[in-house]
Amino acid sequence: MGIAVIALASYILIIVIWSTVLKRGIAEAMVVGFLLICAFGQEQFFDIATEGMKAAFSEQVVFSALAFTFVGTLLAKTGIIDRQVAMLNSFLGRLPGGAGYVSTVGAALFGAIAHSGSSNAATVGTVTIPWMKKSQWPSHIAATLVAGNAGMGTVIPPSASFFILVGLGTVAPFITVEKLLLTMYGVSAWCLAWRLIVVYMFVRRFNIGKGKDNEVEPFRKTFAEGWWTVLIFMGIAIPILLTLGPLSDHLKGNLGAQAIKSVSIMVWMPVMLGVFTLILGWRKLPKSGTAWYELIASTAPRYREIGTTIVFAFAGGAALAALGLAEQLSEVLNGLDASPLVACIIVVVLVILVAGPLNSTATVATIGGIGFTVLVYAGINPYLAAGLILTASSTEGASPPGAAAIYIASGIAQVPPSQTFIPLIMLYVLPFILIGVGVGMGWLPVPT
Repeated sequence: MGIAVIALASYILIIVIWSTVLKRGIAEAMVVGFLLICAFGQEQFFDIATEGMKAAFSEQVVFSALAFTFVGTLLAKTGIIDRQVAMLNSFLGRLPGGAGYVSTVGAALFGAIAHSGSSNAATVGTVTIPWMKKSQWPSHIAATLVAGNAGMGTVIPPSASFFILVGLGTVAPFITVEKLLLTMYGVSAWCLAWRLIVVYMFVRRFNIGKGKDNEVEPFRKTFAEGWWTVLIFMGIAIPILLTLGPLSDHLKGNLGAQAIKSVSIMVWMPVMLGVFTLILGWRKLPKSGTAWYELIASTAPRYREIGTTIVFAFAGGAALAALGLAEQLSEVLNGLDASPLVACIIVVVLVILVAGPLNSTATVATIGGIGFTVLVYAGINPYLAAGLILTASSTEGASPPGAAAIYIASGIAQVPPSQTFIPLIMLYVLPFILIGVGVGMGWLPVPT
């Protein structure tokens, strides 16, 4: 076994130990892991470290992930998501267990533009858990539902995990961002469908009835007050329309293919989302320099975590490549000779296990590249391989006992977190083994 493969195994091990056994932050664990990889280069330590950092800071993905972090803060500040949830409640709230459907679809909407699992649980849970408890949902089931839905943002592009995966050296040569976006929208539809089925199962199991009519505002009223919030999705639609489909083809004919190619989805999607957020939510945004400073300063802890994680994830990947991981890994995979089905099962289980102690971004950064390589070598379509990995990593919000979303949702519902562990594992972790394998094998059709 080559030195790079040993370095990879050590890298994964040190990250898990540092973040779970030693209870240190994942960002710190990624830095330690990067330094460990460089140490395997011995006298080339500084050369490998320099090459890794150069590669990390030249990635557009780093900008995209950090920009989405700030956009998520602005969305929470402006109350745009609250307006959308109110409209959903008017539309679905009169169904039996309607608050659960609102919570699930609301988590998908929030996940589509903010992507953070813990933020999803906090934002959507704060609004919907009290509604669920009032409409006969058991408290621990309400918390389970919100925590289980928190990972939706990982599979709905473009999440930080999405950007990390497409930027990995072992993945980038096989896929394009534009096509993977379409694949992941298809994958996320299957993930949302399962979560809606789970809501239906809860409604039947606990005999949950309709909410009181006086607690559900007329749709005409909530739509009149919040229709403008739907325009936020133009920030996602515009970059996609410019780079994919008939409009893109028309513009290529008039402006030239090179001009359209210069439009980077990874740059312009967070920029456009930010612009629309500022325009639509300006009334609730700070009006003074001091207030803006306080808002920006409040994002520092999140930037410290996600920014460091992403930068050193790419740096670690580049350092492993410098050690010759691709060549050495090929030799190992030649000996494995797994069938497509066996490869899918191995990778999806491995990713879910790692996603237990780690969050989705750290999981993808740690084993996304190796998992993708195993799948592609076994004959899996590269886009389906990426879909499988992101599907499996999305269980991070529902994986006890380490997922932050569990404790956030349980705190809002005022129940012991341990009461959610079994239903989360049975309904929001284990089924995603089947969904992930179904995506990888092509049994669940998605665009490729």
